[in-house]
Amino acid sequence: MTKHVAVLMGGWSSERDVSLRSGEACAKALEGEGFRVSRVDVTREIATTLSVLKPDVALNALHGPAGEDGTIQGVLELLRIPYTHSGVLASALAMNKDMAKVVMAAAGIPVPQGKVVTRAEAAAGHVLAPPYVLKPIAEGSSYGVFIVPEGQEYPPQELSRADWAYGERLLAEKFVAGRELTCAVLGNRALDVIDIRAADGGWYDYNAKYSKGGSIHILPADLKGNIYQTVQELALRAHEALGCRGVSRSDFRYDDRPGGTGELVVLEVNTQPGMTETSLVPEMAAFAGLSFGGLVRWMVEDASCDR
Repeated sequence: MTKHVAVLMGGWSSERDVSLRSGEACAKALEGEGFRVSRVDVTREIATTLSVLKPDVALNALHGPAGEDGTIQGVLELLRIPYTHSGVLASALAMNKDMAKVVMAAAGIPVPQGKVVTRAEAAAGHVLAPPYVLKPIAEGSSYGVFIVPEGQEYPPQELSRADWAYGERLLAEKFVAGRELTCAVLGNRALDVIDIRAADGGWYDYNAKYSKGGSIHILPADLKGNIYQTVQELALRAHEALGCRGVSRSDFRYDDRPGGTGELVVLEVNTQPGMTETSLVPEMAAFAGLSFGGLVRWMVEDASCDR
């Protein structure tokens, strides 16, 4: 009997458009693998929708709040529909960047120095000595992220906008110069490491992430000494410390500049990494010999409740 997979996508977070692209890519690949697929644009009536649809498995292609923070995972647990990626606790923990840092630091994983501040505090004056980074506690895809460079007199004025949509608590972190690295974990295996560079020479923002040609991915990353293996080990340790399941992707900064600090830190763990045509996890999986169809098949076969 053909397995029926509901691909959950869209939703109402700021990452809706990216999620729709991830979901469509996954749905097409699953159809190519012979699965029966229902595309579900998630609304607040999702429990009713799934109760009627009665899929065998839910492939979660949602990004951001509600889809990535344990909310939809709790709904799927209640409905007893096996699902992909991490469970309720790991999803909520990883999405809450400040609490994830506490857990990772307790596990001996290096993380950037920083603190939680209110939006009002961050807008009123520098909360750390520049250069530093400000990011929402629970957003993805670089929404609401600012790099405050050395010598900048005032904090980002966008923080005072009336239409600010990224929450009232921000994480302020010391800016670690150097390279942006990323490494995915598939089950209990760390994949290879990508060195990400924005094509325009700037930082890896939303446009660099999702525009074709917006970023250059160097795979495998050219890293000296045992740094490559250290990145893989830290990605696996972070995945395990937060209790992740299925696929996750950890992002790093590494300061290997001449005269730099040599610092290597884990910025965050993504429990619902992107699955678009420019996404990193499919690229790492392909480098490891796993096609996009094979990757989504693995995810569906790995799905369960009580994750």
